[in-house]
Amino acid sequence: MLTGPIGVFDSGIGGFTVVREIFHQLPDEEIIYFGDTAHVPYGPRPAEELIRFATEITQFLVSQKAKMIVVACNTSSSLALDRLRAKFRLPIVGVVNPGADEAVRVTCNGRVGVLATEATIRKGMHRQRINEKSSQIKVFGQACPSYVPFVEAGKCRGPEVEQATREYLQPLLAADVDTIILGCTHYPFLQPVIRAVVGDEVLLIDPACHTVLQVKELIQRGVVSARDPLTGPPVHRFFVSGDQAAFVRVGGPLLGKPIAENVRQVCLDSSPEAGQAAG
Repeated sequence: MLTGPIGVFDSGIGGFTVVREIFHQLPDEEIIYFGDTAHVPYGPRPAEELIRFATEITQFLVSQKAKMIVVACNTSSSLALDRLRAKFRLPIVGVVNPGADEAVRVTCNGRVGVLATEATIRKGMHRQRINEKSSQIKVFGQACPSYVPFVEAGKCRGPEVEQATREYLQPLLAADVDTIILGCTHYPFLQPVIRAVVGDEVLLIDPACHTVLQVKELIQRGVVSARDPLTGPPVHRFFVSGDQAAFVRVGGPLLGKPIAENVRQVCLDSSPEAGQAAG
């Protein structure tokens, strides 16, 4: 029986949308989080580089005794999930399939939009998964290169965000989609702006809820052990590869919890240990 914290990683603070959902659905579990802020945004980077980052981060989380890994990044889930599952002997959950499966379930007109990073759109895993479930559904992808930098800077509203949102959504609205997957874990932080543009008739899917349902199922099935709440309140730890102060300043308010005392900066490399704590 695997015990320990749930390991979660993303290119930056976007994975906090998944962490918030873990807090909601599994409040007794402990989390160890890695934000790869030294390399954010992931979207423009080559696939093999991103696979290397994901492997190094997973190795670090394993070294910190994580009992399972949640790849809380659509780009990493699209490119690296199969590689990670082949390399590491613990459960690893991605965010692409849960969001795609929910889109198949809820779309009425069979026209689904995907907002995501350039790398995620290029890989096309949302389209592939949706078409595996239903070949009749048409999928329309839209890369949103400005969104991750906006969120990482704590800019979740304002004229610049609104203008970019109108530009990104225009092709999807023209395609008459009735469902849009927020195909990057940063994007739910922009959901109020997105909702204002698409109106109330388009369904917005945040894959975080459905991803954590998979995590919960693994615990209920006994694949990994549930944390015993009698051992005390959960203690969450956060690691970043980049600017620790910026991560605390922006991430704390988005997560809705103070994190300053539990954040450390680490430098990862390509060694088997893949992690040296600093500070």
